[in-house]
Amino acid sequence: MTRRAFLIAAPQSGSGKTTVALAVMAAFKRRGMTVAPFKCGPDFIDPGYHRLATGRPSVNLDGWMCPEEFVAGTFRLHGKGADVAVIEGAMGLFDGIGHASMEGSSAQVAAICGVPVVLVVNARGMAASAAALVKGFAGYDERVRIAGVIFNNVGSESHGELLRQSLAAALPELTVFGCIPRDESLGIPSRHLGLVTAEDNPLSPDYLERLAALAENRLDLGGLADIQVLPGPPFLKAGTSRDASTGEIPPVRIAVARDAAFCFVYEDNLRLLREAGTEIVPFSPLADVHLPADINGIYLPGGYPELYAERLAANGAMKAAVRDAVEAGMPVYAECGGFIYLTRGMEAGEGQPAADFVGVFPVRARMLPKRKALGYRQVECAAHSGAIAAGGSARGHEFHYSEVGTMPDRIERCYRVSRQGREFGREGYRYKNCLASYIHLHFGSNGAIAPTFADACRKFEVSPNS
Repeated sequence: MTRRAFLIAAPQSGSGKTTVALAVMAAFKRRGMTVAPFKCGPDFIDPGYHRLATGRPSVNLDGWMCPEEFVAGTFRLHGKGADVAVIEGAMGLFDGIGHASMEGSSAQVAAICGVPVVLVVNARGMAASAAALVKGFAGYDERVRIAGVIFNNVGSESHGELLRQSLAAALPELTVFGCIPRDESLGIPSRHLGLVTAEDNPLSPDYLERLAALAENRLDLGGLADIQVLPGPPFLKAGTSRDASTGEIPPVRIAVARDAAFCFVYEDNLRLLREAGTEIVPFSPLADVHLPADINGIYLPGGYPELYAERLAANGAMKAAVRDAVEAGMPVYAECGGFIYLTRGMEAGEGQPAADFVGVFPVRARMLPKRKALGYRQVECAAHSGAIAAGGSARGHEFHYSEVGTMPDRIERCYRVSRQGREFGREGYRYKNCLASYIHLHFGSNGAIAPTFADACRKFEVSPNS
């Protein structure tokens, strides 16, 4: 595990931490450094941009969805061999699931992993008040160490100097790692689910070069790269890795949808499946006409199927292949966009015609003008689902602007969904060996999920007609 790491956070959303994180990552990579990128929380979109900036997969760290020892172990595992680890925070530094607890916050991740924080402060319209703000953050919780500050949206060189002087007078032990001038052209386009995906709006080499040059010219990259992990973080093992090709359990092949329509998947979910003895075989419901050969299960992650509805609907061969696999009893796990793909399709709306999808679940999805659901979810499994044993629980996140029609009673509901005592009803729809839900489960929340799904796939191989 690299001993050089820091977490880029901010007092609030919209301060510019994503742009700063990408600029720092791109600049480190341009210097020839190996960067291990991470993202706090359940976000799928920023990790895609991290991958473009660093050339490495970005991994989510979430202290509410996953046990603390899993978070610490994941950070250690994925940081191995890197020159520096850079974690991008979420929301405000101390904003989590509760009003007082750090649970689910970037601060919790920093404390778990023993990583100092670099605070990005939107300094527009502030001078000495910026120092007062930073002082409040620096003294808020002794478990979190603020290493320094990057001031963003700085109006002029004199404004930047005033900010530096104010912070030096209030907190001489903190470093100002740089001042970034206002530049609206550096913003990333937004969409209803947050940022535009990297697959849908790949960052151009010129844009990444601009960000890298910005960091080189405006930030103390050497000082950032020298920030050390605090002594004694709980670096526990993330899990026992097992080579699927040499372990005692024979490997089983699972097809995982990976394309522009299905790009929301936790990297650790795939890792845990591999450790459970599976071989991950990517495929594209957009471009491929056949499922991969010799598979024993299918994983359909989330994404934006509504943006590619016409192309997905036109690929009749793939729809038929997925439908036939489900009818044959092949284990299938689908979440959010993957769930929508398994319905009868999208209703017409906003100038878009109706689109027919796989049709396993006898409902259609419709897009809504306002967000339908957002937030963490806990599921208790009332019946064995093929991924979670009866009586088991798991945690995940739900975020979508669509809804489906009323599901017929004949479709089994496996989940009881809640969060902090609030009930959200029954979900987790099961047809044969196909489990689908709007909830993105993190397999790290329950160590039995990946082995349970792998075992279900393995049994299908032994008895394909069961």
